[in-house]
Amino acid sequence: MTDQGFSTKAIHAGWDPDPQTGAVNVPIYASSTFAQDGVGGMRDGFEYARTGNPTRRVLEANMAAIEAGTYGRGFSSGMAATDALLRASLRPGDHLVIPNDAYGGTFRLIDKVFSQWGITYSVAPVVDADAVAAAITPNTKLVWIETPTNPLLNVGDIAALADVAHAAGTKLVVDNTFATPYLQQPLTLGADVVLHSTTKYLGGHSDVVGGAIVTDDEQLDADIAFLQNGAGGVPGPFDAYLTMRGIKTLAVRMDRHCDNAEKIVDFFQGHDKIEKVLYPGLADHPGHDAAAKQMSRFGGMISVLVKGGQDAAQEFCARTKVFTLAESLGGIESLIEHPGAMTHASTAGSLLEVPDNLVRLSVGIEDVEDLLADVDQALA
Repeated sequence: MTDQGFSTKAIHAGWDPDPQTGAVNVPIYASSTFAQDGVGGMRDGFEYARTGNPTRRVLEANMAAIEAGTYGRGFSSGMAATDALLRASLRPGDHLVIPNDAYGGTFRLIDKVFSQWGITYSVAPVVDADAVAAAITPNTKLVWIETPTNPLLNVGDIAALADVAHAAGTKLVVDNTFATPYLQQPLTLGADVVLHSTTKYLGGHSDVVGGAIVTDDEQLDADIAFLQNGAGGVPGPFDAYLTMRGIKTLAVRMDRHCDNAEKIVDFFQGHDKIEKVLYPGLADHPGHDAAAKQMSRFGGMISVLVKGGQDAAQEFCARTKVFTLAESLGGIESLIEHPGAMTHASTAGSLLEVPDNLVRLSVGIEDVEDLLADVDQALA
């Protein structure tokens, strides 16, 4: 399916209509174990559902296709995928580079858990390839980036950062959760591994939790597959089914997310209670040129700095009615949050601490007039 368009692959990759029944959707194989044809005689490689499940296999093939990769692995959450990738790639004494505004959960896992096993890290701004290069040490095994980052929406030039990582003999990992494969495909730009919280835009309906890793590296995929089975952080078949259902409409949803976000950015730009708008689509955004080069559009996430400090920012969050005050992002409904007190509380006091007047909005696909009216009254 390499020569087919994105939506065609999103709808069809990994599954043909069932030859017996003609079912156009993959069944939910709700089985914990599989009959064998004699001792060790597995049918199509299935023996136990932690090791492999037919529904999950289709999701993994679909994820690999839409990310233009070779191997896909599904996990029970984005953090389970993150944990598996880190454990497959790092050993005591190794080092990695992470963004200076990484997702709080990623930072917490590295800073509080992996540090206990002799893993060290440095932080660098993803917008500055020279700074990332300077942060690399002889022990660096991974350069781990998000682009756009969560929550400050900084953008790294994936091709330039891949060159930096490869020149130092290390791998580039791109968390592509915010951009999605519809807007950006890091493997085609030189990245070695792509990671997703499929909970977000890929699932798209705030009804499933999951994660995924896609790579072209056969040995790395084998190492990840070993941990996927050995540690067991796998999605159930219903989770895999829901994620695939979401992926089928990813393209049309992302176009609406982007349309709505652009109109809300325009509104914030002229508002006297907004100190600054953070959105890669703005010409004065420091990562705008990189985003324009590697993304087809600029996404549905917006962050703003609210005048009046933390109290004003939290009041803005509390006053919205269509935007729901909640963590997570990427669903069809619009969400708003205060990262400093919510998703990024774990970064307090660290080099990754976020501004206390920062508000993050995940713009949904509702009627944009209602969204504009809601943020207008909440700031009034």
